[in-house]
Amino acid sequence: MMRKRAVSALLAAMLAGNLLMGCGAKQEKAMETEIQVFIAASLNTVMTELAKEYHEIHPEVKITYNADSSGTLLTQIEEGYECDLFFSAAQKQMDQLESDGLVMEGTRANVVNNQVVVVTRKDSGTEVTGLESLGNAESIALAGGSVPAGRYTRQGLVSLGMLEETEDAAGISTEEVSRALGGAEISEQDNVSKVLAAVIEGSCEVGTTYYSDTYGYEDDLEILEIVSYDLTGNVIYPIAQVVNEEADDAQRAAAAEFLEYILSDEARAVFASYYFDTDV
Repeated sequence: MMRKRAVSALLAAMLAGNLLMGCGAKQEKAMETEIQVFIAASLNTVMTELAKEYHEIHPEVKITYNADSSGTLLTQIEEGYECDLFFSAAQKQMDQLESDGLVMEGTRANVVNNQVVVVTRKDSGTEVTGLESLGNAESIALAGGSVPAGRYTRQGLVSLGMLEETEDAAGISTEEVSRALGGAEISEQDNVSKVLAAVIEGSCEVGTTYYSDTYGYEDDLEILEIVSYDLTGNVIYPIAQVVNEEADDAQRAAAAEFLEYILSDEARAVFASYYFDTDV
């Protein structure tokens, strides 16, 4: 009889333990949080890799990316889109966001540097050898002036004396660039991903994008020139936590921890493997 009671007590204890574990699982699930991270289009591939690696450490955090040109992302944040982190391809957009009072104090940091490249398909047979001979192309894929890569390209042409000096190269229209290049046909694109696609698909003979964007396309693309920082200036990518009134404490904490991870030595090694310059 005593043995029967002991077994019954043991079963009851096991059942209670299972129920507690079930409650714990539900509690853990309830603690899951999602953060919205706005990233420049040129960061999409490397950030996908970093999110995957981060998820192994923090499976309770879901990272949702919104990838587009930094100018478009800035506008969306200013219009009230929910965003926890902004990772821009240029300082200009981050400066504006900070001026708007939407950057959390003390969270802004420079992460990586990049370089503009002139690219073509390997079978294109183009006469273009780099930025200075861009006008030899029949068609050019070029990001708009509000897109950092488009502004850096325009600045490079200004530095070469092919475009007139101006306070902000972003204001130089695509039509002005075309005239400076002898009337070359230019296909203006919303972001660097679309520039890359236009070149790879062969709809444009050449294009300007970032060195990091050529990762994974080594068999398809030929880099005609890696444009020096002397012409474009540094292509620094800053990140910051954004003031998000809709976020709860768990969401803000998760965003802060992911930002810390992006600035870690571990993440720096991943950026370097995707052709980013981590010496900032």
